[in-house]
Amino acid sequence: MRGAAGERELPPDSILCAPTPREWVEAAAARWPELAVDHLGCEKKAASSALALIFAYPEDIPLTLALSRLAREELRHFEQVQRALRELGVEVHRQRPGRYAQELRRALRTSHAERRLDLLLAAALIEARSAERFALLDGRLPPPLDQLYAQLALSEARHFELYLSLARERAPGEWRARLAQLAAHEAQLATRPDRQLRFHSGPPRAN
Repeated sequence: MRGAAGERELPPDSILCAPTPREWVEAAAARWPELAVDHLGCEKKAASSALALIFAYPEDIPLTLALSRLAREELRHFEQVQRALRELGVEVHRQRPGRYAQELRRALRTSHAERRLDLLLAAALIEARSAERFALLDGRLPPPLDQLYAQLALSEARHFELYLSLARERAPGEWRARLAQLAAHEAQLATRPDRQLRFHSGPPRAN
C-alpha cells in the first residue's frame, strides 16, 4: 500500500508501528548474500528463543506444546536456507550480532509473569517484521532464494499470530497496551540508520 506521497504504508491489521524504509530494501536486494547469511542465523535464533520459553515456563503446557512445534519448523527453515546458500555458492561465516534483538530485549521486564508477556510480544514483533521484509524482497532475489522467501513470508505471518495469541490468552487486560509500547521501540530499531546490514537492521548508514 502507498500513501499520498508515494511512501509505502503498513496494512491496517499490522502490529508494526512503522514500515521498513525503502533504503533497507534496496540495500538488502543489492547485498543479498550478506543478508542471507545473517538470515540463516536468525532461523537458529528463532528456534532457540522458542526453546528458551519452553524451559522458562514448563508449567504452561499449551505454550510448551505450541512452541515445540514452532521450534521444529524454524529448524526446518534453517535447513532450507542453508541448502539455498549452498546451491548459490554463498559461503557461510560467523557474523557479529546486530543491535536489533539485543536492544529489543533490553526493553523487556524481568519479573517472571511480566517477562513471559514481554517475550511473547517481542517474538510476535520480530516475526511480523520478518514477514514484512520477506514480502518486500519478493521478486528481487535469485532462485531458489526468491521462492523460499515467498514461502517464509507466509510462515512468519503465522508465527507472529501464534505468539500474539499466546500473549492475549495470558494477559487479556494488559497485552494491548504493552504491545503498543514495545512496537514503538521496535519501530525505532528497524528504521534508524545502522552501521551493519542485517535482516532486522535499519537502513545501512552511508560511509
